[in-house]
Amino acid sequence: MLDPIVNFFTRIFQWIGRGIGFVVGIILWPFMWAGRWYGQRGWILKAVVGLAVLVLIGLYANFFYATQWWNNFEPNYPDKYTFETRNVSAGEQVSAGAGTDTAKTCGNSAIAQVAADLTDFNVNQNAWISSMILYKLGLFGIDWDHTPWMDNKASFQRGINQAVRRTATELADNLGRVRTTSQIDSDLQDARGNLQFDEYTWYFGLNPFGPKTPTPSYYRDAVRKLRSFNARLATCQATFDARADNLKQYIDRISSDIGSTSAILKERAENHNNGWFDTRADDRFWFAYGQLYAYYGLMKGAQADFDDVIKEKHLQNLWETMDAQFVSALRIQPFIIANGREDGWLLPTHLTTMGFYILRVRSNMVEISNVLTQ
Repeated sequence: MLDPIVNFFTRIFQWIGRGIGFVVGIILWPFMWAGRWYGQRGWILKAVVGLAVLVLIGLYANFFYATQWWNNFEPNYPDKYTFETRNVSAGEQVSAGAGTDTAKTCGNSAIAQVAADLTDFNVNQNAWISSMILYKLGLFGIDWDHTPWMDNKASFQRGINQAVRRTATELADNLGRVRTTSQIDSDLQDARGNLQFDEYTWYFGLNPFGPKTPTPSYYRDAVRKLRSFNARLATCQATFDARADNLKQYIDRISSDIGSTSAILKERAENHNNGWFDTRADDRFWFAYGQLYAYYGLMKGAQADFDDVIKEKHLQNLWETMDAQFVSALRIQPFIIANGREDGWLLPTHLTTMGFYILRVRSNMVEISNVLTQ
């Protein structure tokens, strides 16, 4: 009596097995064909092809390591600076010996220091992923950003770089000069230009055709320029204009920057909520995370650089609240990013969660900006 049912399910599993075997055969066929072709070649061609395969395997091994190991990643990295012990604003003279200019000592810029260290973290302590040749080639021609793999670190690095770019522009245009009629500092101008360079350039390109200077070289030079500016500032040979209106403008620009990111997260969360199968959700999330990671340290630096302004405006409590929001946001580190529906009950919605914390940080910045206006 049960034989027809047993036979039915037996046939079902046989068909499933044949289907799996067929798919595996299709996947393995190119490799089997390549193996037969390789076995029929001469030893010279075998050596050349074998060497090329070994180089390719080495490149992919290095690429896997570079994308999966995040060296010196530490969300609480601003704590190592101990800026709270400085008690001197950037550019403020703290000593003068023997009446000579060379003996003067001024407070350096914590903002410039953090910006340089973040860029050093991106290109020296880690490989810059976005300009690696295998990242540019993609997965069988598919952009890695459109896959669930290998793109999280690249997006995180680009988020950091976005924050540092914004900061370098503010340093060159406003913070590193007195008003807008004074001369732009040459080191800050060079750093700004280098950080604006394209994020995807390798040693060779097609448009225009020919050899190129890769992206990390420009960013490494920006690190040198920022540190050169800070060294001159420490000897009172450079300018940092720690005025309340400059701090307000810097915070307003950051608020606008992360506000744009929150809009990107909102658009993705509303229109592409495919749960774990949204292949762009992870790079949106980690770009936003990278921005907050960078701005957390930069805001700690701004608190030190504008120490007098913050004390005068009684902003300590508001600043601590903003820092707490950064810390809360940076605690969110899911293993797999899911873009579920906001009213869903099964899949989490990590993009909406990150967007919430971004807006919390932004609201604190707006409050600080309003106090600075008074």
